[in-house]
Amino acid sequence: MPSDDILFAKPNLIVEGLVDQFYAWLHLVPPAPAAMNLANLHLSMLDSYVQQPQVHAAAVANPKMKGGFFVNYGGKRTEEIRGLRDRIVSGSAALVELAAAIKQTDELLRAQATGYELTGLYQQVPAALRGFIELAYDINHHPSMRFLEPLLYRSRYHREERQSIDLSLDDGTERPFILSTPRLPAPGHVQLPLPLRHPGIDTLFATRLTPQPFSRIREALEIDDDSDATTLRTFLTEEPTIPDDRHVSTGARIRYFGHACLVLQSPTASIIVDPFINANHAAGDHYTYVDLPDRFDYVLITHGHQDHAVLESLLQLRGRADVVVVPKNGGGQLQDPSLRLYLEHMGFAVREVDDFDRLPLDGGEIIACPFLGEHSDLDIRAKSTYWIRIGGRAVFVDADSSGIEPELYGRVRDAVGPTDIAFLGMECDGAPLTWLYGALFTQPVSRKMSITRKLSGSNAEQAMGIVEKLGVNEAYVYAMGEEEWVQHIMATSYTPQSYQLKQVAEFLEACTARGVKGEHLLVQKELRW
Repeated sequence: MPSDDILFAKPNLIVEGLVDQFYAWLHLVPPAPAAMNLANLHLSMLDSYVQQPQVHAAAVANPKMKGGFFVNYGGKRTEEIRGLRDRIVSGSAALVELAAAIKQTDELLRAQATGYELTGLYQQVPAALRGFIELAYDINHHPSMRFLEPLLYRSRYHREERQSIDLSLDDGTERPFILSTPRLPAPGHVQLPLPLRHPGIDTLFATRLTPQPFSRIREALEIDDDSDATTLRTFLTEEPTIPDDRHVSTGARIRYFGHACLVLQSPTASIIVDPFINANHAAGDHYTYVDLPDRFDYVLITHGHQDHAVLESLLQLRGRADVVVVPKNGGGQLQDPSLRLYLEHMGFAVREVDDFDRLPLDGGEIIACPFLGEHSDLDIRAKSTYWIRIGGRAVFVDADSSGIEPELYGRVRDAVGPTDIAFLGMECDGAPLTWLYGALFTQPVSRKMSITRKLSGSNAEQAMGIVEKLGVNEAYVYAMGEEEWVQHIMATSYTPQSYQLKQVAEFLEACTARGVKGEHLLVQKELRW
């Protein structure tokens, strides 16, 4: 048995939150989108793998199919996948029923909600959905259902028993794509049937800074199995990894941790934006969890896409964040679940903001600003950019917001004041509509329609429109999904001839021509002033 040493977490310890063994993200926890993903994606994908495992294996091996919905177990472990499928069906029958009720209600509205009174339709709503929705028209008489999300979280449709965690060490090996491959038990992993709000997760990751006896860590995680305990001990060490430069004593700095993750610090304030952090400390060419400050005043989330609201990083930060700031959603639409409710039900302290809400910051402030585009033209309100004043400079964090309407940014400048530095996403040829949202539709979406409505940020012209309207002196392109260690979430593939990279180059040339400092960020960067 492992001895009762006083131990720290190893720097490359990671946690994946799971729902029905699938990697947890925003559409798998809120009951309505969770039901649609279960019924319309996960079950059919598991069935397909059981029936044709070699088809999946061949697709995963084909670079052109990267990011496709194919289970990545090399054509093997079919009986385990079959067993998982059967357990999901038996344990989540209520969610399958909810998905069917959503589809039936949508059909009811299309057939009978013709602009006249809706009162009589409530009695025709399937029992599974009664009391959980409001039927309404928009001003042009288009009908829809509004989900009462807080009630759904209090219903039989929200079952924490579906949740678990997977602990392991990051050795730099690429993990399977999260949207397609469930996490089966594997050597070197510890899977625990804990809800994602479980305080033992915080106890474990607090040992990055403060060691604990092994017995205390094991007890906090409710580990009874000696084999799991033995593996857990390999995730811990007697020697801490705590760099001295985690904080700043003068001036201010921004550290780029890769993808869309920024850490902004002054001597009295610390902020992290869209935390998505590589734990592979041995690589030595990037910042990791050990480079983070001990506390954060704010964790800012720009939107709910799986590469920006990244639960594997958020769970590690839950114990050191005063508050997680999320954009307010539209209130009850299937495609726009509440980030606040999602994170509150996982134990986070959350503050919801709307456009131009202000947050106090010692020596500065944060202002939530509008976010346009990138969501395939769906009516999604839970997205925000942020204007941050820290250390005497103003920073605009644009995330994946698109410059489709550059006049917006002139109005933002009028509202918040001048900006010195901007961070812009330029994934300008993103995935089609159905790649991320396909499971939510109750009617088929044509390929022609899907590929015209992409998850795209700014191209060169749009990005330059943002820069000119904001009047910034420095512009940094980030959030491109190029880092190797984000591929389990991003599944992106670029070559020097890729349209996206050509647009970045064109944008940087335009910056040079206008006297703006421009740079394409990759892996790691520090700005100091």
